[in-house]
Amino acid sequence: MAPRSIGRRHASALETLSITVEEPFVPLFEQALMCACETVGIFEADDAQKYWRVEGVKDTGFKEDELENALAVARLLTGCEAELERTPTESEGWLARTYESFPQQNVGKRFAIRGTHLHGAPDQSRLTITLDAGIAFGSGEHGSTRGCLRALEMVAYRKPQRILDMGCGSGILAMAAAKLLHRPVLAVDIEPWSVRTAKLNARLNGQGNLLDCRFGNGWQTEAVRAKAPYDLVFANILARPLCRMAQSLALNLAPNGTAILAGLLYSQARMVLVAHQRQGLVLERILREGDWATLILRRRG
Repeated sequence: MAPRSIGRRHASALETLSITVEEPFVPLFEQALMCACETVGIFEADDAQKYWRVEGVKDTGFKEDELENALAVARLLTGCEAELERTPTESEGWLARTYESFPQQNVGKRFAIRGTHLHGAPDQSRLTITLDAGIAFGSGEHGSTRGCLRALEMVAYRKPQRILDMGCGSGILAMAAAKLLHRPVLAVDIEPWSVRTAKLNARLNGQGNLLDCRFGNGWQTEAVRAKAPYDLVFANILARPLCRMAQSLALNLAPNGTAILAGLLYSQARMVLVAHQRQGLVLERILREGDWATLILRRRG
């Protein structure tokens, strides 16, 4: 999963913070690190995707009290006493190294993901999505994101009218749909910083009038319920949350509507597929990007 950021630039020596927790506890520990860290990323820590490493970069000594309080709350609520690891990080050239690790990403036949630090005119043969590498470093190279963009190209001919990006993160999938389909997209995330970043990216890409970015709790979000049913739903989340949300997705998907599901390892594809087949959805295609899978599902008319 691509790292997120609170958008603050470092001014002193840096340190990297890392904590490994079980999947259900990731959101609370991610939020705890975000109160102090420049960037926060989530990375799979084992092949079974049971444990995840939440990692952040911060100025050494910055907001230590807030960080400790936030971690204490996360531990109290989850019962998880995972230890926080700290590693000194060389600050000189840190942003330059970040830029170097975020080259332009060409995805599928139509899309290019490009950092604001890159010079020169974009490729006019592709739909370019521009992201600030300091805010959305890493977006576009992850197998889940690439799989979703490829899937979008495959289903675009259906010309979906009502589109939802559930768990929008940086907003990359919502922007891609808006650019390709010229339709408004509702983008929702449970993390406030993600909603803020998605709004900034939408304006950066001239999509502010097409993206409606909302903070909310999944399918319980008022705006999500108000605009249902949907012709196209993106859900690039994690395997187990996708399974838990299968019934809600099926209930809010329009007849002949399409769902693009990602954030799951290829080894987890069957588990996620079965959960959705039980709700009446049918598989159209499985895409593979390295160890990651993307499912294209459809509700029968």
